[in-house]
Amino acid sequence: MVLLIMAGLLLSIIAFRFINPPITSVMIAEKLKGATLKHRWVPLDSMARDLPLAVIASEDGRFCVHWGVDWGAVKDAVEEAKRRQRSFRGASTITMQTAKNLYLFTDRSYVRKVLEVPLAYLLTLLWPKERVIEVYLNIAQWGPGIFGAEAASQQYFHKSAAELTRREALLLAAALPNPLLRNPGKPSPRMLRIAKSVERRMPILATRSSCVVPQINRQSASGQRGG
Repeated sequence: MVLLIMAGLLLSIIAFRFINPPITSVMIAEKLKGATLKHRWVPLDSMARDLPLAVIASEDGRFCVHWGVDWGAVKDAVEEAKRRQRSFRGASTITMQTAKNLYLFTDRSYVRKVLEVPLAYLLTLLWPKERVIEVYLNIAQWGPGIFGAEAASQQYFHKSAAELTRREALLLAAALPNPLLRNPGKPSPRMLRIAKSVERRMPILATRSSCVVPQINRQSASGQRGG
């Protein structure tokens, strides 16, 4: 039975490199809670170029250079948890979050973190980075029943993900760590501070993000010159 589950998991990861996942474990959990799902898949090149860069700057600055797990960030998070005597938080890369959203559960626990690691390595082995960020941006939760950048853009800004301004992309990125409490359409002062901090990191991250969309570097540089 275990071997069958592992084989099925591996086959699904291979398939999802080419086929868009129709539903995820997190979506199923929301549906079971009675939520109406809002989700529409759009390819990466149909999203505003600032969105993937803002998300990388906010969530995983070493996305293009690690193999799915940022062990330096894991060490820092463990030390922070010990120092503050609280549960382990943070250190999930975009790849780990993609694995969690596809296959696991949202409750914070060491068990989930342990399961995320081999799944993240498998995704990195079998998917190009562009596919990882594309799937992540299409299945990430941005509110109760709201999944993916397109649904979030329509819900909060009444426009497509392709039409997002930089400010709107930054607010969506700032909402990701706590999407059930942070509303990009009505940002709190704290969200605005987070978005500003992410924006300051974007020019630096633009030079490290060519693994995702090469145009990011050119467009960001052009935007900086134009500003």
